[in-house]
Amino acid sequence: MDVLQQIMERAKSNLQRIVLPEGDEPRTLEAANIVLKEKLAKLILIGDPAVINKMAEEKGYTHISEAMIVNPETDPKMPVYANLLYELRKNKGMTQEEAEKMAKNPLYLGCLMIKNGDADGELAGARNTTGNTLRPAFQIIKTKPGVSIVSGALLMFTPAKHLGENGLLVFADCAVNPCPTAPELAQIAVCTAETARTVAGIEPRIAMLSFSTKGSAKHELVDKVAEATRLAKEMAPDLMLDGELQADASLIPSIGESKAPGSKVAGHANVLVFPDLQAGNIGYKLVERFSDAQAIGPILQGIAAPVNDLSRGCCVDDIVKMVAVTANQAIK
Repeated sequence: MDVLQQIMERAKSNLQRIVLPEGDEPRTLEAANIVLKEKLAKLILIGDPAVINKMAEEKGYTHISEAMIVNPETDPKMPVYANLLYELRKNKGMTQEEAEKMAKNPLYLGCLMIKNGDADGELAGARNTTGNTLRPAFQIIKTKPGVSIVSGALLMFTPAKHLGENGLLVFADCAVNPCPTAPELAQIAVCTAETARTVAGIEPRIAMLSFSTKGSAKHELVDKVAEATRLAKEMAPDLMLDGELQADASLIPSIGESKAPGSKVAGHANVLVFPDLQAGNIGYKLVERFSDAQAIGPILQGIAAPVNDLSRGCCVDDIVKMVAVTANQAIK
């Protein structure tokens, strides 16, 4: 069974309540019908039931009737959510009236449902920007204890079966942080290890990437990665993690043995932590285009409950897979 199938089967075996704030977005609605048909999750759609049901009827999406549809204008629990938002944000100057208005925003409402225990995870972004999707998560759900930064990992399914875990590698951060500090990079590494375990189902071997391997170059950028490696090992001593390593030393056994003799990670890495967003974003897109690799994600990590962000150019299949990924995170 391949990794994607494993992700689907784990989702089916422990159904999670995933909220889709963009309930009347056409691709999202089609994906929701597939998710419900395949029994990958219990779904909560936010929007006007009349609009959603009419769209579903016109398209023949017969399984949408199995979803819970929450109308922000009429749902009887809206006062509960508004009061929750007020309590969370009153120290930031939010008034009760502002909370009542903002709670009706589907992106805020989705996060409030998670915070109140009425949902297990959220997926949005088919029509909203990353900033709009993440802002409510930062304000309402916040980050995990001991984590101050949210990052984005990608599952990279490559045809190079001799690399990573039978061709699968986890890349981070490829989505959120332009220039993480050494402590932030360490947190990204530890969070990505959890993603590798809970979503990809693999035991992580983490390479902290640089243009230097074990001091072969001297530069402040190299120092940052070396310091991040040290901090990550302090945070999670059980992790199989090493750095700083060049990409070839991370992936190719003969090069890893030559450049970093004695390393348990060099030449065998299945998780690559990039030093900054430029390297991560450019790197994954080059791999995707040059090797016909499939990228799943970004999978947001570091938030206290799973909230994932879609690309506005996503397709229906992307949404279905990310619902299953979100469910896997929620199960953990």
